Amino acid sequence: MVERRKIGALTVHAIQAGGQKLDGGAMFGVVPKPLWEKRIAADERNRIQLGMRTLLIEHQSGLILIDTGAGNKENEKFKDIYGIENEGAARLTMLEDGLARIGVRPSDIVLVINTHLHFDHAGGNTRLRPDGQLEVSFPNATYIIKRGEYEFATHPNERTAASYFDRNYTPVEAANKVEFVASEKEIVKGVRVIPTPGHTPFHQSILIESAGERAFYLGDLVPTHAHLPLPWIMGYDVEPLVTLETKRRILKQAVDENWLVIFEHDATTAWGRVEHDGKAYRLVGGSG
Repeated sequence: MVERRKIGALTVHAIQAGGQKLDGGAMFGVVPKPLWEKRIAADERNRIQLGMRTLLIEHQSGLILIDTGAGNKENEKFKDIYGIENEGAARLTMLEDGLARIGVRPSDIVLVINTHLHFDHAGGNTRLRPDGQLEVSFPNATYIIKRGEYEFATHPNERTAASYFDRNYTPVEAANKVEFVASEKEIVKGVRVIPTPGHTPFHQSILIESAGERAFYLGDLVPTHAHLPLPWIMGYDVEPLVTLETKRRILKQAVDENWLVIFEHDATTAWGRVEHDGKAYRLVGGSG
């Protein structure tokens, strides 16, 4: 699925890079199942349906892709465990298929921005060719990666190793295609990376600004619209109390400045605006 929207003078395309099913308890952390299942129903394996939504920005500097989905390198056992469904037409991944549907080739992308390097966000950074060889997926792109995240990913521990696979990012660095950033930075006019730690210590989100309009690609800070209440935080988060404070800051700003927020893992809702109803943050307008 591809959804299109204008943000000021910029055209953005929300491309569903595939479906994913993860354990509902892990996705909602300390929130009891009787509460979260009212928002997203679980299957017989207690998994909830998620998406892997990437964002393509048509910018005067060239085409910018934010996150790359799970890619094509994982085996069927892995796909079954994580409920990954990402095969598109003509043996392409759903990301490649989505790009093709809007007339974009991988070689047309000039910038790739990773929110972080977990396999479902950076797996499409590299790809397996038909001959089984590994290659950089977007050969003419510079990849924007937080330096701390790269170090965190390349030195995993027993808690984090299941999410980080070197094949998704070390070949990009070896090809001299990475621009490391250390903190908040405007990458090109109107596209800025903002530190949003908690899910990982070096997670970053992307603020898009044009003609007085603002949109914020949340990444895993708020993976679905069901995660908008402040304490609804994933069990996957490495630093959940940091996530809490980051959400408090970002969602207040989103309301105060009327941002459009973009959800990466929501299976049905790509974007919408947020309000605080006196008790919690909630979505006031979304796409389906």
